[in-house]
Amino acid sequence: MKKYFYTVACLALAGTFAACGGGNKKTADATQTEESATTMPVSYSKALQAAETDTLTLPVDKDGYITIFDGKTFNGWRGYGKDKVPGKWVIEDGCIKFNGTGGGEAQDADGGDLMFAHKFKNFELELEWKVSKGGNSGIFYLAQEVTSKDENGNDRLEPIYISAPEYQVLDNANHPDAKLGKDNNRQSASLYDMIPAVPQNSKPYGEWNTAKIMVYKGTVIHGQNGENVVEYHLWTPQWTEMLQNSKFSKEKWPLAFDLLNNCGGQNREGFIALQDHGDDVWYRNIRVKVLD
Repeated sequence: MKKYFYTVACLALAGTFAACGGGNKKTADATQTEESATTMPVSYSKALQAAETDTLTLPVDKDGYITIFDGKTFNGWRGYGKDKVPGKWVIEDGCIKFNGTGGGEAQDADGGDLMFAHKFKNFELELEWKVSKGGNSGIFYLAQEVTSKDENGNDRLEPIYISAPEYQVLDNANHPDAKLGKDNNRQSASLYDMIPAVPQNSKPYGEWNTAKIMVYKGTVIHGQNGENVVEYHLWTPQWTEMLQNSKFSKEKWPLAFDLLNNCGGQNREGFIALQDHGDDVWYRNIRVKVLD
């Protein structure tokens, strides 16, 4: 049987983020900079300055999927805005596990979100997840590494969730976020704070759930435990309206509104990432089918 391989460019990082609006030297992976009419300038950063590009060749299975976590190593993975995997992310029994502190989105030096360091555009992502009692996490897609300038002119790394839609990962029965938002739109597999997952078919904490996310030319589908539970369309008036009715509205959070309204940047592609929300969470069997 013929084997196929998919080569990804995984960006090893060094130095500091390319700041927007400055005179930073451009590399082969130069930052795409867009200036919003209503917010500070923002950098869509593929990597830190002085980036070195490594290639990672991964096998493609008979169904066309690329396994991006081999169950043994973090090959191809790194922390959001970091050049290595944060220490609280470990490999345990063939799973990626985050060792939580119970402190919520603390994002301390040993924590932070974990991402596969290659951008995908049109794709189908499949994985399994489980959480601890009261656990909270999320799966981001089309994410950017975004920096901006603070009031003192210093570089600031913005949180990943202001540039990326989020597939919610949650213990619905025990985490208070399940009762917040509107119409259960913060429960498991929902498009966080925008569209509730229907039907809501998640399993209790400690049990494995299957997740599927398809992104194809603006159409996005969330699947959970074998059923499609969310469908929506990016870069449309309806998408803008949903943002405006969420916590990411133009009035409440103008930077997030602008980034999410144009998520994926100019090329409409981005990173897949797993959220550090301070709670124990496990992920396994992570694979992607490229639909381009």
